[in-house]
Amino acid sequence: MQPEEILILVAKGDKNAFGQLYALFKDKVYNTSISYLQQENDAEEVTQDVFVEVYHNAGSYKGGASVSTWIYRITVNKCLDRIRYNNRQKRFSFITSIFNKDTGGLLHDRPHFDHPGVGAENRERAAMLFNAIRQLPENQQTAFILKQVEGLSQREISQIMDMGEKAVESLLQRAKANLRKKLSDYYNSNEGL
Repeated sequence: MQPEEILILVAKGDKNAFGQLYALFKDKVYNTSISYLQQENDAEEVTQDVFVEVYHNAGSYKGGASVSTWIYRITVNKCLDRIRYNNRQKRFSFITSIFNKDTGGLLHDRPHFDHPGVGAENRERAAMLFNAIRQLPENQQTAFILKQVEGLSQREISQIMDMGEKAVESLLQRAKANLRKKLSDYYNSNEGL
């Protein structure tokens, strides 16, 4: 059964069809989420949020794009929303978060980075890369993750981002140039390692 047919059944309330749809797309949604958020808990929550939205809005799917594109678009939007939320939380609680409330001492709690596609020997480099990706403007970040991490074509990315293929190509070129700049300092300072 095609994803479009499954989605029609989901729109009618078929829980088995929803299970099939979830099985088809859960890994893609989670991998995209972890690429953006770099925190397992956040990625798991966003994955749940995506499928809750898919379930509740299955009836509003118009069929203009593939189901995959529709789900990627929801995923990207949920990830960007989570990043904005996390950034607001960080700004709001900055002072209290850098000091231990019991001891008054500084906390140095670096987030754990664990992307499912990265081996243990490459985690430090991957963390540096994803940190640099996170500093890109939203559109560049989205285009780069969908192309380089998820392996989507420029056509698929243009559908997900609702822009022309040339605009996606331009975003990818700017993202790569910005990443080269951001990462050149790291690699130049660590050449002797």
